[in-house]
Order: sequence, then structure tokens, then C-alpha cells
Amino acid sequence: MIRGVFSFTGEMQEVIVRENELLFFDVGSGMMTSIDGINLKKSGCIKQFPDLEGDDDWKKKTIERFKEKIKEYKTEMEKMNYVKEELKKVGYKPEYWQRVGFRNQRFK
Repeated sequence: MIRGVFSFTGEMQEVIVRENELLFFDVGSGMMTSIDGINLKKSGCIKQFPDLEGDDDWKKKTIERFKEKIKEYKTEMEKMNYVKEELKKVGYKPEYWQRVGFRNQRFK
């Protein structure tokens, strides 16, 4: 299991990668959710997947595509690096990551 911490407009967000499962934890509110429960902006999803414009199930299809993409990576660290790069694109600042049982390390 790997935990990554990101900041966005002064708020901290944690991402936990456990095998093929992703969990998102908002430190400020104390809320944890899987990829199925995160808030997605339609404009961002359409920018990533233009073929979903006008599709009523855009959110469900975006989440399914994201899950399939995560499964392509073999290790938890590869998955965390993918998530890090995707979050950087939308303004999140990677702070540090931690493998269970080890100290925090700054993202490179």
C-alpha cells in the first residue's frame, strides 16, 4: 500500500493505492471515498475523452476508463506516479508519498 499526499488551494488530499484499488481521503473533511465516489467536472472529463461529449453516462464511462488504465500498471508505485501526473495537470501539488512501514518521501 502506498499513500500520496497532495495539496490544492491550501487543502490536503490523500490518495491511497492498494493493489488495483484507489481511495481518496480529504483531510479537511475527513471523508474517504473510492474512485466511484469522487466529484468529477464534466468539462475536464470531456477534455480528456472528447467522444463522451453529449453522452448521458459520461461520468460512469470516465470512471470505468480510469479503472482500466490503472490496471495496466503493474506496481503500486507506477499507479501512484500515474495518479500524481494526472493530479498535477489539474493543479494539485504533489507533497510526499509513503509506503507502509517506511518514512515519508518527497515526490520527485
